[in-house]
Amino acid sequence: MFKKIIICFLAGLLFFVWLIPPPSAAASSSSNQLIIINKSNNQLAFYENNTHMRTFSVATGRSANLTPEGNFRIVNKIINRPYYKGNIPGGHPSNPLGNRWLGINANGTNGNTYAIHGNNNSSSIGTYASAGCVRMHNNEVKWLYDKVKVNTPVVIVSSSKSFNSIAKANGYSLDGKSSSVPVTSAVTLRRGSRGTSVKQLQEQLTKLGYNTRGVDGIFGPGTESAVKKFQKDKKLAVDGVVGPQTRTAVYNSKTTGTKSSTAKKNSGSTSASQVQQATIRQGSRGAAVTELQKSLRQKGYKITSVDGIFGPETNNAVRKFQRDKKLSVDGIVGPQTWKALK
Repeated sequence: MFKKIIICFLAGLLFFVWLIPPPSAAASSSSNQLIIINKSNNQLAFYENNTHMRTFSVATGRSANLTPEGNFRIVNKIINRPYYKGNIPGGHPSNPLGNRWLGINANGTNGNTYAIHGNNNSSSIGTYASAGCVRMHNNEVKWLYDKVKVNTPVVIVSSSKSFNSIAKANGYSLDGKSSSVPVTSAVTLRRGSRGTSVKQLQEQLTKLGYNTRGVDGIFGPGTESAVKKFQKDKKLAVDGVVGPQTRTAVYNSKTTGTKSSTAKKNSGSTSASQVQQATIRQGSRGAAVTELQKSLRQKGYKITSVDGIFGPETNNAVRKFQRDKKLSVDGIVGPQTWKALK
């Protein structure tokens, strides 16, 4: 009997020790680092010693309330964390958590619920796709993991302000080199990206005469097509991805000749017909979603709030409308669904 009690005690002690994060993940602390995540454009900025080190494109919650906003901290660091819900081991190619986990104490949790982590679907980066965590490309989260220390502050917001302004509004003084680093300098834009950087790109392409089929901050097929046409004209690699070379060419180009007159026809971000050409689906946000919600509500479909966020309610309304109109019921608002809504 006594032997059984000793065995149970030792088993309980081992379980308790297993729960304590390893020294490498919990011993260090940071007072000279800062992470800011802006859900409005799905970007993450990392600061060290008051210097803006890098900006990354990320994915956040598929609806606005899933990724908490506020001031939090990194409370644990895990390499190759298993995906317990799906019984997928850490490091496996199909693990949706990728290869690195930076746990955040959001909503009073202990770093095992919310995190900045990798992913197994790189096309989701830049979109609203997660259940609440912040996703990064695996190679980029690995870089961040190696730099960031436990106790690093994490500010999560939805804002139209620059990272430096967000930091100052939350009590962080950033002097040094950070003041001269553009917010979008390190961001590569591609199909699926969203936010102010995409809107600025669309505005510039439209001025140059390349029709993006809407200036709504959503990098959809129209924007990708415009980028490819621009790249072809400028003898750049035609891949539809706006990296450093394409970005420099876009913003250094001037409106001339026929392109300029075409731009006048295509400009004007408030045009309903332009906005409606964007292909949108659950997770999309912006002016096109607002127009969709208005149209659906006018036609008697349940839209509680016209907020420009394509959430589950809007998705249900779209599917009901498509079913009523004998369209393909996929919840995606493309050319056919827009035409039926007119």
